Amino acid sequence: MKRYFLFAFLFIVVHYSFANSWSDSLSLEPKTHYGNEAKLAIQILDTYHYRKIGLDDSLSSVILDEYIITLDNNKSYFLQSDIDLFDKYRNKIDDMTKLGVVSPAYEIYSVFKKRFDERMEYVYDELLDTEYDFTKDEYYDTDRSELPYASNVSELNELWRKAVKSQFLSLKLNGKNNDEIIETVKKRYDRFKKSISQYNSEDIFELYMNTIAESYDPHSNYFSPKTSDRFQQNMSLSLEGIGARLTTDNDFTKVIEIVPGGPAMKSDLIHPDDRIIAVGQGEDGEMVDVIGWRLDDVVTLIKGPKGTTVQLEILPAESGIYGPSKRISLVREKIKLEDQQAKAEVIPVVRNGKAFDLGVITLPSFYMDFEAYQNGDPNYNSTTRDVKRLVDELQTQGIDGLMIDLRNNGGGSLAEAIDLTGLFINDGPVVQVRTSSNQVEVGEDEDPAIVYDGPLAVLINRFSASASEIFAGAIQDYSRGVVLGETSFGKGTVQSVIDLGRYLNVPADEKVGQLKLTLQKFYRVTGSSTQHLGVNPDVNFPSAFEAKEFGESSRPSALPWDQIKGTKYEPVEQISDDLLAALNSDYSDRLKNDKDLGQLVSDTEELKNNISRTKISLNENTRKMELEEIEKKRAEKNDLSGVIIEKEGVREANKIDVEDKYLREGLVILSDMITAIG
Repeated sequence: MKRYFLFAFLFIVVHYSFANSWSDSLSLEPKTHYGNEAKLAIQILDTYHYRKIGLDDSLSSVILDEYIITLDNNKSYFLQSDIDLFDKYRNKIDDMTKLGVVSPAYEIYSVFKKRFDERMEYVYDELLDTEYDFTKDEYYDTDRSELPYASNVSELNELWRKAVKSQFLSLKLNGKNNDEIIETVKKRYDRFKKSISQYNSEDIFELYMNTIAESYDPHSNYFSPKTSDRFQQNMSLSLEGIGARLTTDNDFTKVIEIVPGGPAMKSDLIHPDDRIIAVGQGEDGEMVDVIGWRLDDVVTLIKGPKGTTVQLEILPAESGIYGPSKRISLVREKIKLEDQQAKAEVIPVVRNGKAFDLGVITLPSFYMDFEAYQNGDPNYNSTTRDVKRLVDELQTQGIDGLMIDLRNNGGGSLAEAIDLTGLFINDGPVVQVRTSSNQVEVGEDEDPAIVYDGPLAVLINRFSASASEIFAGAIQDYSRGVVLGETSFGKGTVQSVIDLGRYLNVPADEKVGQLKLTLQKFYRVTGSSTQHLGVNPDVNFPSAFEAKEFGESSRPSALPWDQIKGTKYEPVEQISDDLLAALNSDYSDRLKNDKDLGQLVSDTEELKNNISRTKISLNENTRKMELEEIEKKRAEKNDLSGVIIEKEGVREANKIDVEDKYLREGLVILSDMITAIG
């Protein structure tokens, strides 16, 4: 399984006596208060975390494995002998941390640094001057997570030879000559060496403590003082500039989320799983290669003053890391609340000769302007207020049905999810919340008024999470509407942040970090948790994103799905089992003869294959043929109409002028539902 880690590359060192040759190479040391900070963090996690598992030998083993992976997530540095050495800590990290001893972080990092220096020496002394034979049939595997560690230096040398050869070939296929290729790759590793040399004690401590926190569950984290300040300033530096949340995937900077209302979403030029390989300033600035860079450094290049232009060279997810790169330009903006607000439109649909006007409300997040609300502004923005206004406007236009589009909506305000559900049902429970002390609270809609009681559909995808899942799950449980799309993310937990400095006495010139930990868990009114499993749609669309790779299920430490006692509620039963069966039957039939749906399935399968493909050919002719095939498919896609469905003889009877194939299929099902309901 692929693993993705935030490349904030946080490392730390603590004194501890080791009878081995590496002990003399330690160059970083912990600050005096790190031991007490670690002890306090463990006490809080063991006492207040929802899971109530406690740091023991089992978690100690997990922490060791995850810390090693975080340092060397593609098994490209450590030897098996190193891993064997680290095994002495497998059942000791728990006891040592409780005593305030965090030295394993530093010993392991010191070995990593030694291996890193050896790899860089090999690159500079051997690989940059090699004349590579691109006629040989050999492959480089970009994902070594399931492969064993190298048993000796010769195996590592061969791995790195193929990695650098792959970089040379990619640059050659992009039109660079040999001197330019060597210069580009050298600059890449120069920057990589410089970034590693800048890691400090605080970085290592943060990485180690974050690994410990994440062993309880993936949403529990440790923030260093520097990270805490950044979080408070703007949630994440990666949100500034283009409006994309980034992570590191091996040597690549990868997009994991598009922020609602930002330049990236508005342009539709960059998407989740795209990889950023170069960044340039202005319309014609020099493109700076960022492969192998720290995430912070890449973000620094991307962000900038509002109104300025940044160029990005990306490897689109649709063509994979072996495909051609694409250059795009984005104008930086500061993302405003109004950019994330709900938006509405009316889309005309002709289905089987019958015309419909369907309202679509796109909801990027569950938001509320708390500051305006607290200041007494009667016109404060909130999800529920905005959607109510939009629904009223749509109904004045005589819509026949309504679609709520929650794709890529990562959640937000729980209160807004409850209130929004109340616009479509009578008063009643919407969600249950269980605390770490097993107390269950019920979040209820207390307003009996209904804003809209007509045909309703909710569109979700793999990246719909948290509050989105509460709303979609409630609409489904009340049989109020049809949920369409992909199975959602599966985040059914709630976190709080604790400032550790409130409980520790440290020198005035020192700062202490923060601990984010999971305290509560969401449950649907039926008693079923949204955690891990997410919301399963009534009609499942094709998906390129598997739960084991994208979603809560991708993290081994994720809290499990479970069930509690359901709460009393009264379904409105507007959606029957017979109706769902009919809609699914019609969908299955369209899979056989609907051109647009068939293209959606084809595109999804292609993307899925490209995401899962990790072996890259190092044969130039093979790579050229692959690139030509990608370009051919792209050209064929551009030639497709996108507005005609089914056979030639019924074109006029079925029209939806929508390029978004997921939305289009949702509108088809909504129109069929309207017809069936009568």
